[in-house]
Amino acid sequence: MRWQGRSKRKYTGGRLHFHRKKKKHEAGRPAAQTTVGVTRRKKIGVRGGGGKIRLLRCEFANVADMKSGTTRTAKIITVKSNPANPFFARRNITTKGTVIETEIGDVIVTSRPGQDGVVNARLI
Repeated sequence: MRWQGRSKRKYTGGRLHFHRKKKKHEAGRPAAQTTVGVTRRKKIGVRGGGGKIRLLRCEFANVADMKSGTTRTAKIITVKSNPANPFFARRNITTKGTVIETEIGDVIVTSRPGQDGVVNARLI
């Protein structure tokens, strides 16, 4: 179980003694780690009765051209660099801030694919 509560250690390295157990609302989920490939999405339920769409694989990106003010869909070729983790670029994992190569040029991802279910980007 992924846990998003407080650490078991103090900043000094000493052990913290908790007064209660882990709570369900502190639980997290594993990251989607969106890769390049034939588009695949997964719906998940969230707290409060709402939902999110996890983007597991993506083939196309919505690319905005800021100079002309237009947006169009472009096929993703590969991931060039990922500031979140250098190993993500090797594994073609897309996150927010990733520089990806498309058929119309290099773009930077502005959406969060694991949260939004779509890859939005803008031309560099």
